[in-house]
Amino acid sequence: MESPAQARQPQVHEKEIRIGTAGWSYKDWDGIFYPSGMQRRKQHPLEYLARFFDTTEINTSFYGPLKPEWAKLWCRKVAAVNKNFLFTAKLYRAFTHSPIAVMAPTSAATIRPTDEDEARTREGLDAIADEGHLGVLLIQFPVSFKNTSLNRDYLERLLRQFNEYPRVVEVRDSSWNNPATLATFAQKDVGFCNIDQPVLGRSLAPTEHVTSAIGYVRLHGRNYEHWFADQGSDSDNRNDRYNYLYNQRELAGWKERIESVAERAHTTYVITNNHFESKAGVNALELKAMISGKRVLAPPTLIQKYPELRSIADPAEDSSASTTMELPLEGPPS
Repeated sequence: MESPAQARQPQVHEKEIRIGTAGWSYKDWDGIFYPSGMQRRKQHPLEYLARFFDTTEINTSFYGPLKPEWAKLWCRKVAAVNKNFLFTAKLYRAFTHSPIAVMAPTSAATIRPTDEDEARTREGLDAIADEGHLGVLLIQFPVSFKNTSLNRDYLERLLRQFNEYPRVVEVRDSSWNNPATLATFAQKDVGFCNIDQPVLGRSLAPTEHVTSAIGYVRLHGRNYEHWFADQGSDSDNRNDRYNYLYNQRELAGWKERIESVAERAHTTYVITNNHFESKAGVNALELKAMISGKRVLAPPTLIQKYPELRSIADPAEDSSASTTMELPLEGPPS
């Protein structure tokens, strides 16, 4: 018998690739991805972003349980522009990171979620699922979460805990990249998140695994110099780690991997996380054009900032919105 959340999952009848950005609310996107002063125009960022993409990853759900009223608002905003839009939501970090993860490694022994964390997390996720706009729950672990028996046991319990949602797991240490892990994920109908990140030490290198009906790709950028900058502060260093623009050769490599994933999955999500000055938006549009083989629409201000987009994109016409501006801001990416 299906659980309520399973019954509310969007029905997909054909294979599809959904491409979008990780997050949408960044101060340095004003005048670059978004028209300058969009807040004064009383337009919500999601109403604008949903004109160009059919998915986005929710950042703020990582930093705390989603407020149901925010989730419902976001669903209304995207549905008004793109009724087929789906969110992916990151699981609250209380389930995946040590409370002092910046200073100490994360393991099952240091992760301490509470019953209240679970209840509040479900409220936010269910608010999106109720509206039919929840595509994936992304369970993201840090590179310090390694493949040990203790961590495997914890992950198995966590997957059971949230088994009514479409689940994808992101691990960043290469110890997880083995047949046993893939077989376990496939048995539990859990997707494996294929990532692009600076490959340092035993960091996970690019993969193209498919272990469920959901394929997932996450591109973090390759800023080796700043990748391990202090993530616990609000300094510019934290944003520098996402200051990377993929070139055409690098994107072509991922186009091949994405198409390989999409051949074996039902729905494939491709998320660009290199958000600095909307480089994520640029690369997402470039991948969209590469994979579709067609020109795409892009924000005029983005084309002005990145004129190389002119070869694959046309400027979208301005649109005036009469909706009120209600902007629960997203947290920084992770």
